[in-house]
Amino acid sequence: MISKTTIENVFETARVEEVIGDFVQLKRSGSNLKGLSPFVDEKSPSFMVSPVKQIWKDFSSGKGGNVVTFLMEHEHFSYPEAIKYLAKKYNIEIEETVPNNEELAVANEKESMYLVSEFANKYFHNTLLHTEEGKAIGLTYFKERGFNNDMIAKFSLGYSPNSWDVFTKEALGKGYKLEFLEKTGLTIVKEDKQFDRFKGRVMFPIQSMSGRVLGFGGRILTNDKKAAKYVNSPESEIYHKSKVLYGIYHAKQAIAKHDNCYLVEGYTDVIQFHQAGIENVVASSGTALTPDQIRLISRLTKNITVLFDGDAAGLRASIRGIDLILEAGVNVKVCAFPDGEDPDSFAKKTPYEKLVAFLEENAKDFIQFKASLLMNEAKNDPIKKADLIRDMVVSISKIPDRIKQEVYLQECSRIMDISEDVLFNTLAQIDKKDLADTGKKLKEQQQSKTFEVLKNEAENATAKIDIQDELERKIIEILLLYGSVEEEFEDVLLKANDEGELIEVKEKNLYKVFHRIYLSLQEDEIELANPVFKSIYNDIITYYNQTEHFEIEDYLKQIKPEIANEVTSILMHEEREVLHNWESQQIIVKLKDKTIGQYVTETILTLRWYWVNKIIDELKTEVVTQNKEDNAETLAMVMDYLGLTNMFSKKLGRVMSRYS
Repeated sequence: MISKTTIENVFETARVEEVIGDFVQLKRSGSNLKGLSPFVDEKSPSFMVSPVKQIWKDFSSGKGGNVVTFLMEHEHFSYPEAIKYLAKKYNIEIEETVPNNEELAVANEKESMYLVSEFANKYFHNTLLHTEEGKAIGLTYFKERGFNNDMIAKFSLGYSPNSWDVFTKEALGKGYKLEFLEKTGLTIVKEDKQFDRFKGRVMFPIQSMSGRVLGFGGRILTNDKKAAKYVNSPESEIYHKSKVLYGIYHAKQAIAKHDNCYLVEGYTDVIQFHQAGIENVVASSGTALTPDQIRLISRLTKNITVLFDGDAAGLRASIRGIDLILEAGVNVKVCAFPDGEDPDSFAKKTPYEKLVAFLEENAKDFIQFKASLLMNEAKNDPIKKADLIRDMVVSISKIPDRIKQEVYLQECSRIMDISEDVLFNTLAQIDKKDLADTGKKLKEQQQSKTFEVLKNEAENATAKIDIQDELERKIIEILLLYGSVEEEFEDVLLKANDEGELIEVKEKNLYKVFHRIYLSLQEDEIELANPVFKSIYNDIITYYNQTEHFEIEDYLKQIKPEIANEVTSILMHEEREVLHNWESQQIIVKLKDKTIGQYVTETILTLRWYWVNKIIDELKTEVVTQNKEDNAETLAMVMDYLGLTNMFSKKLGRVMSRYS
């Protein structure tokens, strides 16, 4: 268990904008910060962070909450894991207990796989540094690659002993289950035998953007021709090769800071660049670049510089995958190293200043780079040149920005010595073909969308705002913003005079806003109908009753994840003083010339009025459907309730039409 004091220390220290800034590129927007949603694929920012309120809201997915709920949503952490992550980030001491067999048994499958992977990471790293075999083989290899102790520690490099099952036995002895050793791919199970997947290899842990160990890459050091040079963890619940990038955890802050990401191929390229002083670098780990990997980078920057080896054949093969980056609307530059050099070898022997200068001077726009490369290959072969021109235009067709397309076509016309008209016609042909290939599907989608639009328009023509929902939302907003404020309220009692008429008897008393709302709803026996609002209402009332001094920041620290989305939605809309057309819908909006007491009274009165009208409608329905001969009693009740609505109307100071 984590102590309450530690949790409070974490909340007091952690800044929501700093933590989220590690995952999302944020830009100032008034008093808030905005960025692209990390939960859905979007082109326009709908993700908002409030440094003042220490909350966030993603208007695309509807998610929201505090710094802990962000980590729970984005990284799928449990509450304790999120606290531990923040404690580590802000160097806060926290008591951690080693999970015992009982705790491991109740942990869910995914969490158990994370625990096993973390244990393996520590085991391999410890083996590298503190065993004779590890130091003689693994550490020697890393030293020969030129990695210093700081880099070995930073990337938690390790070594797996050259023994069939020494790691598996160690893990089982510590209480980790064979089931999860197998599911993470650390152990290969064959009938009644099991052995270590990575035996005799140096280890590169692969981490998520938040630093969790997802899997491993292992490099063999012997010349065994039957064994693969590199072995990666297999796909699992926690490791999806197409969705991770090596080094993203260590690079994310530098990528956001420099607004650029260097993309390399291998683990050692990343480590060597870090050692040289350049940290905004990640690797695709030898696999073809995927849309998910590009999306991961684009959360931090819209600029990617791809670094290639000097090998011309390899360069030609590698650039084929970059069309995906262009298609994602990301700006791409290319930098090729001299013949015989790769990012690892070049960074190893080049001082920081010269390395930075080389990258800046040699990074070329991808389209220009590809056009020059293709033309060098085509030379005087007209047929080959024609094919390469089409290849070039295909790449340009992937760019979603039409202005950029035209600029690049003009540049290609100059480089390739061909008229712009031919290139534009070729682009049009490609676009036409693409449209033809997807035409049927697009037509079906458009028909479906058109139907939905027409349907929605028809519904909206007669539909009204859900009055009860909006009134209940206003109750929650009042509790969040003004619940602890003490105000003078007028108690209105309804009494019958000698003639049997209902008259008002008024009294003024001081109440805290939350108490006034609670008493009013209790008096009318009203329960909020919306289950989310009802849950929030009960949670807030309980919190007010248990807390002497209510502070919104403290309440948000303990808020339940299941109600966090709605609470942050309400708080993020606090600034909206006048809501579109609400007055015509009988929804009271807090105006500048009204006191909190007036605001609360009018909202409660309107909710009461709404409920009375519901009762009237039910009584009318009863008269119509039951076909009673004598409806005098029911009609009398309707008249009494209508008298109440007239009184509500008078109290609100305006003529109010009936809800329908």
